[in-house]
Amino acid sequence: MGCWVSVNGSSFLKLLGPFSNQGKQFVNVGFFSIAIGALLVLLGLLGCCGAHKESKCLLLTFFSIILIIFIAEVAAGVVALAYSSFAEGILRAWAVPALQKDYGSDPVVTKIWNSTMAELRCCGFTNYTDFVGSKFESENKGSLPFTCCWTNSTTCSRDEAERSGVQGCFKEILKTLKDHANIVGSVAAGIGILEIAAMVVSMYLYCHLDKRVH
Repeated sequence: MGCWVSVNGSSFLKLLGPFSNQGKQFVNVGFFSIAIGALLVLLGLLGCCGAHKESKCLLLTFFSIILIIFIAEVAAGVVALAYSSFAEGILRAWAVPALQKDYGSDPVVTKIWNSTMAELRCCGFTNYTDFVGSKFESENKGSLPFTCCWTNSTTCSRDEAERSGVQGCFKEILKTLKDHANIVGSVAAGIGILEIAAMVVSMYLYCHLDKRVH
């Protein structure tokens, strides 16, 4: 994932709209992910070496690091649930200006939004009002993207979009996430179980070595 973000970081930055200058720091996330991956490999080797050499110090270090990671993941999950509305505000601050200024003129932004709206059958971030007064509307004589209307006509006016009542993409994305919440929850639970198992095994070996010494 770190390599993917690093290689395609330039195309991602085009989607950040008004945050593109600050968003350049996002490219560093790719290198950060690579570093985290390398650290996880070293952490695995630390646990293996601790078990193989029967080193209480290495086992205790391995247990402590896994425990810190587990607590951080739980805390991140709680924060994500508690501040979901805050995340919506941040996304809206990016999405609406991008739709107003870049949709229809920037090929990357246009392709991403067209694919999203066609796949989820949604319109804009909130609804069709995100395109009202936009550059796209002015260049197309008051016509909005066709996904904002249920009709099969080639043009989509504001009145038609209002009558159609197509939902915004953010609500559709949330609905999709809720529909697949069992999968996300299962993956998260699986990771948590693996981390707990690693802590239990390392602590068992730690205590077992202590008994062997006595």
